[in-house]
Amino acid sequence: QVRLVESGGGLVQAGGSLSLSCAGSGTRYLIDSMGWYRRPPGKESELVAEIIAGGSTRYADSVKGRFTISRPKKNTVSLQMNSLTPEDTAVYYCNGKLLGTNYWGRGSQVTVSS
Repeated sequence: QVRLVESGGGLVQAGGSLSLSCAGSGTRYLIDSMGWYRRPPGKESELVAEIIAGGSTRYADSVKGRFTISRPKKNTVSLQMNSLTPEDTAVYYCNGKLLGTNYWGRGSQVTVSS
């Protein structure tokens, strides 16, 4: 069973930076794609950024140029978030796709104060 554990996040003022990391365990396979989704208060979840094993990335339009996703090690994913705004406030969830199955972390709170 694949397990994803997030770390990072927290509280920051607008204009500041935070980072998130996610480590996958429980499989000897390379997780096909890893990414981050977020759920702002009172809103639906949305894709923030995704990176596949080959290195291709995609970002939500709202974070392009401010967030950077990377896979520093096997089955880990990081998200560097710069120039944060209050609209980035959300619970951020790590996602991993392996052999057609989605796996999720428990979520990490990111709060940006104005």
